[in-house]
Amino acid sequence: MDMKRINAGKLRAIGYDARERILRVELDDGTAIDYSGVGQEVWRKLSTSAAAWSYYRDNIEEEFTGKRGKVQSRGDRAALDELFKPAADSDS
Repeated sequence: MDMKRINAGKLRAIGYDARERILRVELDDGTAIDYSGVGQEVWRKLSTSAAAWSYYRDNIEEEFTGKRGKVQSRGDRAALDELFKPAADSDS
């Protein structure tokens, strides 16, 4: 999911997966929240709003159930990719 960096209230990044209908918000405290069942119109309004924090609080936070997690830093992602990469073929 591509994330759009923003600076609106406590929001730091937002992203949307249209196929899965999942909205992800990243907050300034390092929390990431995934909301399922979010339509494209809600995403469009959030991503284009001049008052994204207010729109989020009024139309998303109170209307959808979110699953909380932590924002994964790029360093953490690289470490996980290294850990789970396929084993190299060796003919010994």
